Parts: sequence; C-alpha cells; structure tokens
Amino acid sequence: MLAYLIRRLAAVVLMLLVVTLVTFGIFFMIPKLTGSDPAAMFIGKQADPAAIEGVRQKLGLGDPILVQFWEFVRGIFLGRDYVGGGSSVHCERPCFGYSFRNEQAIWPVLLDRLPVTLSLAAGACVLWLLGGVTTGIVSALKRGSLLDRSAMSIALAGVSLPIYFTGLLSLAIFSYQLGWVEGEYVEFAESPGGWFGGLVLPWVTLAFLYAAMYARLTRATMLEILGEDYIRTARAKGLREPVVIGKHALRSTMTPILTILGMDLGALVGGAILTETTFNLPGLGQAAVKAIGDRDLPLILGVTLIAAAAVVVANLVVDLLYSVIDPRVRLS
Repeated sequence: MLAYLIRRLAAVVLMLLVVTLVTFGIFFMIPKLTGSDPAAMFIGKQADPAAIEGVRQKLGLGDPILVQFWEFVRGIFLGRDYVGGGSSVHCERPCFGYSFRNEQAIWPVLLDRLPVTLSLAAGACVLWLLGGVTTGIVSALKRGSLLDRSAMSIALAGVSLPIYFTGLLSLAIFSYQLGWVEGEYVEFAESPGGWFGGLVLPWVTLAFLYAAMYARLTRATMLEILGEDYIRTARAKGLREPVVIGKHALRSTMTPILTILGMDLGALVGGAILTETTFNLPGLGQAAVKAIGDRDLPLILGVTLIAAAAVVVANLVVDLLYSVIDPRVRLS
C-alpha cells in the first residue's frame, strides 16, 4: 500500500507539472499569436512605449517561454522578485504572479475566494450524496413502482433544467418573494447564521442538479448488482435483507459513485462558475468570470491551476478510498 501511495503521489506531482506547463503555455503564447502584448494589457490602453518596456522587463515577459515557466514554478515554491521599470516588488511564496488589472499578487486573491467555493462545494456535496444515493437505492428496491417513476421523473427534470434557471427561480421565490433566506453571502466569522442563510439556496440548487445524476447512476448500478450471483447467494444463506443491501450491494454500488464524485468535487473546488455568478458568491468561479472579462491572464491561470490541482488530488483520494470500500482492490 505504501509503494502504491508513493507511486500515485509521484504521478500527481508529474501531472501537476504537465498541467502547469500546458496551461502556462496556452495563456502566455496565445496573446503573442494573436498580436496582443501582455505588457500592454498590464498597463492599459493609454501607455507609452517606455512604460510597456519597463513592465515587460519587470515581469520577464520578454524571456523565452521555458524561462518564464521556470521562474513561475520557482516562484510558487520559493517566492519571486519583480525588478524593473525603476521599482522592485517581492512576491511571497506561493507566488502565482501579479494581476494585470489591480497589480496585486494572485495567491492572496485566490486564498480570499477559496473558502467561499469550498463552503459551496462541501455543503452541496453532502446534500446531493444524501439525496441522490438514497433516492437511487430506494428506486432500485422499488423498481417499477409509483415511487420509482416519480423519483426518476424528478431526477430527469433536475438533469435537464440549467442551474441558472433553477437558481434564479429559487431566488425569486424563497428570497425575494417569501423572504425565507438571505440573498447575500456573509463570512462565517462575521455571522454564522448569515453565512448559512447566504449559502442554503446555492447548496440546494447545486445539489438538485447533481443529486439527479447520482440518483440515476445509483439506481442503474444497484439494479445491476442486485442481479449478481453473490447477492443471490447471500439471500440463499438466509441473511436479512438490510444486511444484503447495506453490506454487499451498497459497497459495490459506491465504486462508480466515488469515481464521478472525485471529478465533480474537484471541478467544483476549481469554481462553480454558473452557481457563483447566479447567486453573486465571491468565489473562484466569479473571479474567473471577471478575470476573463478583464483579460487578466495571471488570475485566469491561477484559477485554472487550482481547479486542476483539485481534480488531481480528489481523484487520488478516491483511488485510496477504493481499497476501503472494495476488498478486491486490496487483493489486486
């Protein structure tokens, strides 16, 4: 197990380096291919050539792409000094560069918005797992019943309706009309009740979408597993039905659920763009949308790397959980 963990950690580090290189190349090569100047983007439209050259020297934008990449990776671990144009700025580690718009270090901006996205992803994940998996199990056990048809119809609606529609509808009904919940995000340290009130609608809206997908997946997987020979053997041995379902069928059902959970949760940590934009949550997704509109390449790069790291780490955790749920993984 230790050797497997070491191999997986090495693969994670390599994958993150490759993703960083590809992402860095895309974001800093495209402006050159399209004729744009990142240094001019940093200063703005009204800039003289001397100021543009000073910024290019300060940010190292005139260096070869591999040199820029090395300095970027080095800055993440050791920090970085930006010297040029008659000024010097030190970026503390982890240094993800400087914003083109507000000339602030990227990492503090990401760190300020990350708790909002983590709160949204964690709360919604708990709700969609409880609701989706439970609904899928009950539907599989009551196959063909009215409950099964009703649950799958609701799940189909949840998958089909876009989140900006359900989000705006929930805001209009429960916040603006009924006034049951707050419509604005408040930090937990400032007001736990306000924090919960500002997130409950985004949680439910996001969980409705994902719970529908998880319910359909759980039902299909459970129906397949209930027809396996070892389930019939367990029942033939006289085991009680809750033991057959909970100990044997459910554990096998969780394997594909964990697989998509790692990807979904990792992607959400990188920023639930539609949800955060709809509910005006100051998270990574909203920061990415604003950065795209401002053409703030370093901030876009930082959000992309956070999303990539979250997906890779989440899948690593899922791979380790496989051995806990399925004994066949430990044997292999």
